[in-house]
Amino acid sequence: MRLILPFAVALLALPAASAQQQPYTPPQHTAPPPPALTRSTPEELAQQADGGTQIERDRTATHALAEHRRLTRALGPLLPQRKGVVDAYVLSVALDSDPVFGREAREAGKVLARRYDAVGRTITLGGSDGKTPSPLPMGSPANIEVALARIAELMDEKEDVLVLYTTSHGAPFGVVYNDGDQGFGAISPKRLAKLLQAHGMQRRLLIVSACYSGVFVPVLSSPQTAIVSAAAADRSSFGCAAENDWTFFGDALVNRALRKPQPLGSAVTEAIGQIASWETRGKLKPSLPQRSIGADVQTWLAPLEARMPKIATQPVGKPSVDSLQSI
Repeated sequence: MRLILPFAVALLALPAASAQQQPYTPPQHTAPPPPALTRSTPEELAQQADGGTQIERDRTATHALAEHRRLTRALGPLLPQRKGVVDAYVLSVALDSDPVFGREAREAGKVLARRYDAVGRTITLGGSDGKTPSPLPMGSPANIEVALARIAELMDEKEDVLVLYTTSHGAPFGVVYNDGDQGFGAISPKRLAKLLQAHGMQRRLLIVSACYSGVFVPVLSSPQTAIVSAAAADRSSFGCAAENDWTFFGDALVNRALRKPQPLGSAVTEAIGQIASWETRGKLKPSLPQRSIGADVQTWLAPLEARMPKIATQPVGKPSVDSLQSI
């Protein structure tokens, strides 16, 4: 026994040691999408996006239970609104499992929560940051809908504000949901408008980081809406390589401009100029970010900006412009 026990202990220790040495690999996009998507016409894809279609394949019951628990943990601690105070509720979402989006959504949630006094009123949905499996709920269309419904229960639609940040790949019909080889779907401007209207969320700051995201601007614009997109409806945006820490848009707007105690309009102008300079440097076709600031936005934006921290924070992560070196 004196010989066998140490030997057995050593054997048991080997798998753990080996596992620790193995770097984590985030979900990869290796298999083609389901036939329901690959065989669809552009018009059919748009219809699916309008309906919030989501396809999950090869998921286990264990995964579904774990996802349910992750979502419950994310929604449970959300604080109720404060009567007489314009409260912001931040929802930051990475809809694609490429780690660049997971990293961007995480930091965007922190920056926006700090800027708009929304600590305790912020939800982040998204996949891995590239280092470990994600403890967050997926950034899926279904989870976004549930998160919006929970926020609607707690906010006063006549007093409070939704701050929604989404980051993903995009298409002419909207933002794309793609979790490895298992999750597929999209959210169109019409679908998002329908969801927000159903909850009476008229006061809103919407920031859409994706190619073609300008398609959201005309549909979602309203007197009480501020909306900013990473690109025009017919243009690509840049910096979305999986190994990046930021997209161009996320880096310029969130990681730099919105960290400063300056008005939203000034921050957007700064970010658009920064993006243009990076695109010129890389000889890229301009993405032409879009914005629309409704006539009544200042009624809720002014109180929020009056509570902004007076000291800027420093950018984090690798500058997205560094990705130009690999082009």
